[in-house]
Amino acid sequence: MFAVLLVVGVIVGVAYVYHEIVVKGKSCTSKVKLHGKTVIVTGSNTGIGKTTAIDLAKRGARVILACRSKQRGEAALEEVKRESGSSQVVFMQMDLGSLKSVRSFAETFLKTEPRLDILINNAGIYMQGRTADGLGMMFGVNHIGHFLLTNLLLERLKDCGPSRVVNVASTAHNFGKIDFDSLNSHKALGVGTSFYETLKVYSDSKLCNVLFTHELAKRLQGTMVTCYSLHPGAINSELARNASSWFQLVLKLITVFFFKNTVQGAQTTLHCALQEAIEPLSGRYFSNCTVREAYAKAKDDATAKKLWELSERLCGLA
Repeated sequence: MFAVLLVVGVIVGVAYVYHEIVVKGKSCTSKVKLHGKTVIVTGSNTGIGKTTAIDLAKRGARVILACRSKQRGEAALEEVKRESGSSQVVFMQMDLGSLKSVRSFAETFLKTEPRLDILINNAGIYMQGRTADGLGMMFGVNHIGHFLLTNLLLERLKDCGPSRVVNVASTAHNFGKIDFDSLNSHKALGVGTSFYETLKVYSDSKLCNVLFTHELAKRLQGTMVTCYSLHPGAINSELARNASSWFQLVLKLITVFFFKNTVQGAQTTLHCALQEAIEPLSGRYFSNCTVREAYAKAKDDATAKKLWELSERLCGLA
C-alpha cells in the first residue's frame, strides 16, 4: 500500500511541477505604462486577444478592438472596459477574410486616430474554406489580411516611432512549408479538408507569419519600427471552434491539464509588445517570453522575399 501511495505521490508531484513550469510558463515582467499610446489588437473579442487588450488598457493605452463580428466585438468592448477600468477602448469592425474590409478599417482608423504605437496581429482561424476574395481561408485570414493591414498602417507606425508590430504565430510553423505551386494555382496553401490536411495548412499559415516578420524587419531597418513573431503556447481558447465535434471533444480532455489559460497565453504577446531593450531582436521569434532560434526555413531570405512579393500581388499592393 505504501509503495502505491509513493508512486501516486511521485506522479502527482511530477505533474504539478510540469504544469507549473512548462504549461504556465514565464510572465511578462515589464511595468511600462502606455498613457497617450494607441494599440490595435486584432481578434480581441475572445481568447488571448481579449486578455491582451485588457492588460494594455489597464496600462493606460487607447485600445482598438479590431474584430469581425459586430455583436461579439461590442460585447467584448464592454467587458474590456469593465475589466480594465478604462474608457479608452474602441471597437472597430474588420473582417480579415475580406480585403475590402481591411482597407475600409485602415482608412477609417487613419482618419479618426492620430497615433498608432503597437499593432498586434493576433487573430487566427483554424478551418478550410475560401475568403470573400477567393483565397484559402487560413492563408487569407492568418496571413494575407494581416499582411495588408500592416502595410496600410506602416507609415503611421513610422510617424509614431518607436513603435512595434507583433505577429502571433505558433510553434506549428515548425511543421509548415510554403507550397508556391499551390498558392499560384489555387490561391491557397492546400485544398484538402481531412484532419491532417487542415492541420498542415494551419501550420503552413503560421510559417507565413514568421517569414512575414523576418522580411518585414529587413524592410524596416533604419526606421523606428520593430517587429516580432511568437508562439503563445498551447491555449485553452476558441481557436478550434470551427473544427469537428470529435476533435473539440478530444481537445477539451487535453486542455484541462496541458493547455495555458488566456492570461498565461497572453504573456509572450505582452513581452514582445512592451519589454524594454528588445529592439535589436527585431524580426526574431519568441516563445515563453524568450527569444528562440527558429529553423532555417523560418528565416530563409529567398522564401520570405518570394512570399512578400506574392502577398503584395494577391492583396493589390504591387
